[in-house]
Amino acid sequence: MSEDDTLAAAMIRLRGAGYTADLVATEDGQLSCGSCGAVEDPAAMRVDTTLRFEGSSDPGDEAILLAVSCECGRMALYSAAYGPAASSADGAVLRRFATRQHT
Repeated sequence: MSEDDTLAAAMIRLRGAGYTADLVATEDGQLSCGSCGAVEDPAAMRVDTTLRFEGSSDPGDEAILLAVSCECGRMALYSAAYGPAASSADGAVLRRFATRQHT
């Protein structure tokens, strides 16, 4: 079993690595920082780590965790249900992440 077998364990490990802020999806596909209140476009963020989780007994129990770096230098975590269980706000954010330029 790896240390990232659960969402909680992965979050603890990433917080220890400096990802201390939490991001929350807005209805228009942006991310709001729970620490400072800034609103950022996911398409402008650098994704450092992406982890996906599935429930052992229910494949619909999917979640995604992204460790991101914002243009301002803040390191943050964004977690959401993944797949059909995703809210419309989380779906909009995940679509914005998909449009970002890979350099």
